[in-house]
Amino acid sequence: MSETLDERFERHGAEWRDPAQIVAQWSGAGNVDRRSLTARASGAWWDVLRKSGVTLIVSREYEHLLLAIDGQARPRISYLRIPHPSGIAFDRGAGKLYVASTRNPNQIVELAPVTGRLERSDAPAVAPQPVRPLVPTRTWYLPGCSYVHDLAMIGTRLHANAVGRNVVLALRDGAAEPVWWPASIERDGVARTDRNYIQLNSIAAGPTLKRSFFSASGERPGRLRPGHVDYPVDGRGVIFSGATREPVVRGLTRPHSARLHGGQLWIDNSGYGEVGVADGERFEPVAKLPGWTRGLGFAGDVAFVGTSRVIPRFRAYAPGLDVERSVCAIHAVDARSGRLLGSLTFPAGNQIFAIEAVPAEWSGGLPFHHGAGAAAARSLFYAYRVD
Repeated sequence: MSETLDERFERHGAEWRDPAQIVAQWSGAGNVDRRSLTARASGAWWDVLRKSGVTLIVSREYEHLLLAIDGQARPRISYLRIPHPSGIAFDRGAGKLYVASTRNPNQIVELAPVTGRLERSDAPAVAPQPVRPLVPTRTWYLPGCSYVHDLAMIGTRLHANAVGRNVVLALRDGAAEPVWWPASIERDGVARTDRNYIQLNSIAAGPTLKRSFFSASGERPGRLRPGHVDYPVDGRGVIFSGATREPVVRGLTRPHSARLHGGQLWIDNSGYGEVGVADGERFEPVAKLPGWTRGLGFAGDVAFVGTSRVIPRFRAYAPGLDVERSVCAIHAVDARSGRLLGSLTFPAGNQIFAIEAVPAEWSGGLPFHHGAGAAAARSLFYAYRVD
């Protein structure tokens, strides 16, 4: 061994000093490819976002990035790195934000806004940050086979799609209880939870389970399973009713991000780059966008819709897209007319999973951003207060 004990001590003592590493429990979390954060706005994007009065929280799963986009004081994109973030849910009553992190094991990360600073004589003043930046307050773990996708508040309780188990879970204090599943995945009255059969992947949350809706890539188990390159998707997707556990909308292609808004059931018809509404048993497109539509959040009459590039080996899952021209972007769409109001495009971006609009006064973003160095993050995390 060429390294002395003193040298080993110094090396070990220098490790895990970056708050980004501690927050994510990941030694590489401080290394961010700045190209991933570069964005180009078009149309009236910043004006629309500013007038909406919201901060957009956006997960970019394969880049391990959680973003916050604030259009209030000045355009700002802040971030937090966590492994493979997917679903996002805002608990307005409790003042908490939840994010699913879906590597093995899965994690549910709880965040809350910083409301003040502990009185300290041994710390410098914190550098300018987003208004009430979101910081993690706790996390809990689920088995990797849960394969959690969407998160949603149904009533006052957090719920998650366990895609790998074909069920919806109710989550509380680390416990995960299966509470809903489609009738089609039962065998002899028992839910088949041994593998992913139908890609049950999003929740349109109502006040109760029975008044909610759930999207899936297939209506029932078949010979091939989701994830197989030859899995049939074109027109096979459905929306299940929480009340009947049977499909109420058919003919979709890899539907995602089902949401209830303004008395209507909204859906991203991902394989055709569409966002639209359910009209009885049919899907009616409201807008067609340049990419795999996934991620859907609302601020009044504005729908914020995500588009993604298509994973090359899954080109067959996007029969209605020009795959080569698909972009990683967020689009502001007039929910009444379908008119595109503006877009924020990430030229080096890959995929967007979820979009959640939270009140700008509740939080202006996440703790890391351009223009603030490591010292600012250390100062923030050293003495922050969360009420």
